[in-house]
Amino acid sequence: MTQSPRPPSLARRLRQLLHRLQDLRAPPGPDAPALSLRDPWPGDPSRGARLVRAELEYAGSVLALPQYVFAPLAATRLMRAHLHGFAWLRDLRALGTDAARTKARALVSDFMEEQKLDPIALEPDVTGARLTAWLGHYDFFAASADDQFRQELMARLARDARALAAAMPPERLDQRALTALKGLAAAAIAMPAHAPYLPRTLKFLDAELKRQFYPDGCQVERSPAALLAALQDLTELRALMQSGGAEPPAELLLAIERAAAALRALRHGDGGLALFNGTKEDLPSLIDLVLAQAGRARGALSTLSSCGLIRIAAAKALLFMDAGAPPAPGLDRFSHAGTLSFEYSFGKDRVVVNCGAAPALAGPWATALRASAAHSTLTIADVSSAEIRDGGLGRRPKHVGAQRQSLGGVHWVEASHDGWQNLFGAVHHRRLGLSENGEELQGEDLIEAATPQPFAIRFHLHPNVTASVQQDGETVLLRTPSSLGFRLRAEGATPHVEESVYFGQGEPRRAEQIVLPGHQDGPQHIKWTITRV
Repeated sequence: MTQSPRPPSLARRLRQLLHRLQDLRAPPGPDAPALSLRDPWPGDPSRGARLVRAELEYAGSVLALPQYVFAPLAATRLMRAHLHGFAWLRDLRALGTDAARTKARALVSDFMEEQKLDPIALEPDVTGARLTAWLGHYDFFAASADDQFRQELMARLARDARALAAAMPPERLDQRALTALKGLAAAAIAMPAHAPYLPRTLKFLDAELKRQFYPDGCQVERSPAALLAALQDLTELRALMQSGGAEPPAELLLAIERAAAALRALRHGDGGLALFNGTKEDLPSLIDLVLAQAGRARGALSTLSSCGLIRIAAAKALLFMDAGAPPAPGLDRFSHAGTLSFEYSFGKDRVVVNCGAAPALAGPWATALRASAAHSTLTIADVSSAEIRDGGLGRRPKHVGAQRQSLGGVHWVEASHDGWQNLFGAVHHRRLGLSENGEELQGEDLIEAATPQPFAIRFHLHPNVTASVQQDGETVLLRTPSSLGFRLRAEGATPHVEESVYFGQGEPRRAEQIVLPGHQDGPQHIKWTITRV
């Protein structure tokens, strides 16, 4: 598996120059796509209404659009890529008013007329997203426009398609490579002059599928959110080929089936996603739609045996644990320092969670949510198990191991990592056991180090869960929205209830966390249980 972005080759630079010359010499093209495409994913009319008011909402963040919308902006890369990728056209379409249509057309015009375009707009994944969005919503914002607008739009589509073809193979190693290939396929299907781009897409697709997915169907970024986006790209690719009369390759069909099985496995009982590595819950209705589009093996679940995102199901309970090594550089844009963190739900109630993510949000919150302290795991000396950097990780665990077994009616997972080895000479060992009825979760945390370390074990609670320390001072009682009760007790540490925050949904919410503090002069081995009462 390639681990770092490819530098642009001399051959690619020459291809790009050649395509620019072709742009200058190209005769006027058609004023409409030859084949009508349709974006298969639903928009949000409330986000569309905000766009009409010049506010772009995405991934829990809001960007006030300036006068020159598509010039370089002071915003995160993710927000800028979303802006220039035009996927938000589906939100204006969902709003469906004349004002929404006018706004869509005006923003597309602004983009085509911008003289100092943000360079991010020309990156392959952003270009691919924009091609797909413009072609998928052409009938909404362009079909009724005047001839000049439609001709300028088609000329820009053709130019972007040529530039994207020249940029192949994708330089990105993560899910964004699939978005780039999807855009090239959309141009090839909708515009006959670019039909040769479809074989070019297929030429690179097979290698991307092998690099992008583990055998268990998980995507290499080890992020349920990235897996969801990748599966959306794959199902769109298949639909594009089918609408153009092309036979989707067997490798694509198999990748869709496996990715869908993995996505099903990474859902809590409420239908939302487990919160690892840049993931929010996301809308269960969207996940249902993506899985319906994927089709086949509707009831199958992945064993998640390759990617290290462990799932244990017992009766109504689900236990998820991040027991895998962080992705390599170039694949770690969403990575959190959450190694050996876990989430526990019972029925439709999430009980113990991670704090979530705000990848489109600038400032300290985005960094804080990636830290170990924002996860239900152990932290040594208030230092994260991996170094958080903008766009990835620095220092990280080198060795992460995990084993599963069922013993005495309990489903066990034993795992360890060495993320603090260089700093403190310490290894974290964690053992979790879920009973067959799902009503008891046993845990053990051990720090193996020559010098005892101060530490804290955190259990972040879903905002709908309340916590209260009982009179004995050693027991915390938890109550869920379904009036379920759970009791947390520990050996070797006294629990404290502290404030927390939850970014798992659209807006941040206040929450609570239980903290088991460990001291340098105290035991380095803590046992704890969460039991339904």
